[in-house]
Amino acid sequence: MAPSNNNIPLVFSLLAAFSLLAAASGGGEWVLLQRSVGISAMHMQLMHNNKVVIFDRTNFGVSNLSLPAGAPCIQYEKSPLDCSAHSLLYDVVSNTFRPLTLQSNVWCSSGALDANGTLVQTGGNDKGDHRVRLFSPSAAKDDASDWDELPDGLAIRRWYSSNHLLPDGRIIVLGGRKEPNYEFFPKTPSAPDHFNLLFLNETNDPLEENNLYPFLYLLPDGNLFVFANQKSISLDYINNRVVREFPVIPSEKRSYPSSGSSVLLPLKGRVPVVEVMVCGGAPNGSYPLANRKSNKVFMEASKTCGRLRVTDADPQWVMEEMPMSRVMGDMVLLPSGDVLIINGASNGTAGWENAVGPVLNPVLYHPAESNLSQRFAVMNASSTPRMYHSTAILLPDGRILVGGSNPHDKYRFNAVPYHTELSLEAFLPLYMAPQYSALRPTIVNVGARGMIVTYGQKFSVTFKVANYRPDQEAAIAMIAPSFNTHSFSMNQRMIYLDFMGGVGQVPLGYKLKVIAPATKDIAPPGYYMMFVVHGGIPGQSVWMKVVH
Repeated sequence: MAPSNNNIPLVFSLLAAFSLLAAASGGGEWVLLQRSVGISAMHMQLMHNNKVVIFDRTNFGVSNLSLPAGAPCIQYEKSPLDCSAHSLLYDVVSNTFRPLTLQSNVWCSSGALDANGTLVQTGGNDKGDHRVRLFSPSAAKDDASDWDELPDGLAIRRWYSSNHLLPDGRIIVLGGRKEPNYEFFPKTPSAPDHFNLLFLNETNDPLEENNLYPFLYLLPDGNLFVFANQKSISLDYINNRVVREFPVIPSEKRSYPSSGSSVLLPLKGRVPVVEVMVCGGAPNGSYPLANRKSNKVFMEASKTCGRLRVTDADPQWVMEEMPMSRVMGDMVLLPSGDVLIINGASNGTAGWENAVGPVLNPVLYHPAESNLSQRFAVMNASSTPRMYHSTAILLPDGRILVGGSNPHDKYRFNAVPYHTELSLEAFLPLYMAPQYSALRPTIVNVGARGMIVTYGQKFSVTFKVANYRPDQEAAIAMIAPSFNTHSFSMNQRMIYLDFMGGVGQVPLGYKLKVIAPATKDIAPPGYYMMFVVHGGIPGQSVWMKVVH
């Protein structure tokens, strides 16, 4: 990339990167990390100490993971006394894990990191449906951190709800089964404890629902994008007012239990174009057919994706077709700017034994590719079905951590054809292939005290690379760690930083001068993984904290 004296962000098009990563079909590598962690990874959250909080459901029965030493056995609701663990802390660097202790049922709950990096985990089933559970990361070598549970943290029961971190540091908890409303944590003194949202009644299908785990995204104008079923709105959550209604996405249902997935495509610039992408799902009526006790019918899942430019004057869904049908997939933003679509089934819906046909091949989607026929590329297949209750998150080194899959209402370790899956895998995208190692940048210095930046702050990033290619673009991407469950990664967000000039050569390598995100509506305060991307190839990230 030639030096530049303007402030135009030299990112996102990355057209030169496709000369390196074009024709990616059949790429990617699968690595088994743990044959068994003792529980099925239904929920995942990466913490800024490079550890992952993982948990499933406390009334599945007895897991294959013992409680921490000295922890008392627990009786969950009407279940027998349980001396097994249903949560663990996975260490990404050492590939080890240890059990954690849950006091209540977290089945189909939600979560988000607060501005200080503490996991605020909300709701669940039965006596867990009003709980807020906190998990704070520890830097101690003898880390013994565990859950801290607040029994009355929520005003309304929350089961299948969604969370999002807000610019003021609060977390919104929205929706849930038979709860067309939202609330905030922590509570605001003297304010109502919850707010009704008619939109969630309007998107509730009889016998199916199809409005659970709504897709939520904070918009740069300060409002909240809310998607449920096939409809979406812009919500002024401060004044409890719908600002805008968007067109209905065509074809299939997209929210749980029809369970498509969604991402907010990467943001760039001080006034970013905002585009939401939704992929997969199930046709209307799929859930009642698949949920029969006998003579189940598994309808073919959706093959379509839709993109909506929310900031357009007259936004319309632009539809594309995936290489294969997929329901219960997970969409993961990659530091290269691509989207990985992974996990799921080809027929049926979410629910116990409600799907067949595991989709073993991930799909890579290139949002910036102008040739529509080249946007999707099929990746190498896993040998492990990841059906209902599977998960996938981005790790700081660019790998994807994949786990879970239990399509049964109990642990069934020997079920056929789809048993309760206890393993953890990593998927390595094509950019991690050995032939690109010389192009992979390493961050050697960040000119920000304590790795903390404020909004609009100017700072430098120095990196080295074995084979620097001036004809390939460089970019710096900040990605928020997400809470993943039930085909949606809450708070997943990627922001390209603006440059001040071009790449400069220095004794340690190459130096970029960049500007932190302009506002807290573009980047809510908290921790982000910061990647340098060279010609579409990202290196190991470093953790940055954005503060007011």
